Amino acid sequence: MTKLSVNINKIATLRNARGGTIPNVIDAARNIERFGAEGITVHPRPDERHIRYDDVRQLASIVTTEFNIEGYPTQEWMDLVFEAQPAQATLVPDPPGALTSDSGWDTLEHQAFLQDIIKALKDKGIRTSIFVGTEASMLEGAAKTGTDRVELYTEPYAAHFAKDQDSAVAPFAAAATMAHEHGLGVNAGHDLSLENLAFFCEKVTPLAEVSIGHALVSDALYFGLENTVQMYLSKMR
Repeated sequence: MTKLSVNINKIATLRNARGGTIPNVIDAARNIERFGAEGITVHPRPDERHIRYDDVRQLASIVTTEFNIEGYPTQEWMDLVFEAQPAQATLVPDPPGALTSDSGWDTLEHQAFLQDIIKALKDKGIRTSIFVGTEASMLEGAAKTGTDRVELYTEPYAAHFAKDQDSAVAPFAAAATMAHEHGLGVNAGHDLSLENLAFFCEKVTPLAEVSIGHALVSDALYFGLENTVQMYLSKMR
């Protein structure tokens, strides 16, 4: 069964806009787990414009489901991950000033780099996932890095979903099949929402985990956080 990991970056963004501790990201994480989510995701960036490194340290001590830390593997990020010891580390090819993730890794060009990073993480007992597109060559390259999973970058699916659901999801279903043939688990994330999630989970199988933040937190402004988590879980079931 696919797990829902909630990315709480946007809760931290709201807190940082005013300063102080409201909304409290630690309380939010506890509540999200209590409401039924099976994981908490964070993506600490060097400028700490949303999740701060101290948030990660505090979350590491209270998350009882699967803790997933995303990010570009600078030495500072790696040191934080080694300290926090999450269930999963997801490698994302974001440059330091990126607004949000907008592409997968070129797993051919960066294969040696990724191999070294993934080995270091796995030596610490941390499951690894790398952000990728749906190109066959990139999936084949991913398999050679030693990663445990890939996370399919789903923005192209979300962008084309309203126009043609079947053609939007087809590359992702094919990519998941290829990933499994190479012995990789499959996660997915970026712009998944209440509108497009159920169809994606139906067509892309098996799917270990979806990571959803912006849409879920935005929906919670209208529906409430507990109700929203339950709505997303119902779409996945």
